[in-house]
Amino acid sequence: MKNEPHMRMHLGAAIIVLAAAAWLKLPIEGWLWILSAVAAVWVTELLNTAVERAVDLASPDSNHLAKVAKDAAAGAVLVASLYSAAIGVLVLGPPIWDRLFGG
Repeated sequence: MKNEPHMRMHLGAAIIVLAAAAWLKLPIEGWLWILSAVAAVWVTELLNTAVERAVDLASPDSNHLAKVAKDAAAGAVLVASLYSAAIGVLVLGPPIWDRLFGG
């Protein structure tokens, strides 16, 4: 993981989100959404890393199909990250607003 800057970034984001969820004392349904979002990003990030390493091993030279495989794996991480951001806004947004502005 130390050679994967995106994984470190996702770890930091996960820690912040989980700390916010604990601070807000989310109900179990909120925790389930948050945990599913964090897991989605981690699963896709791990698969992306595996695809990248396997493609690099199988095709060390530049190859169009290798690029397509890497781009597709990175796209999966992007989709999972956008899903997670939406879940974060929907689940954490209202209670944070209430805490900050007395909603």
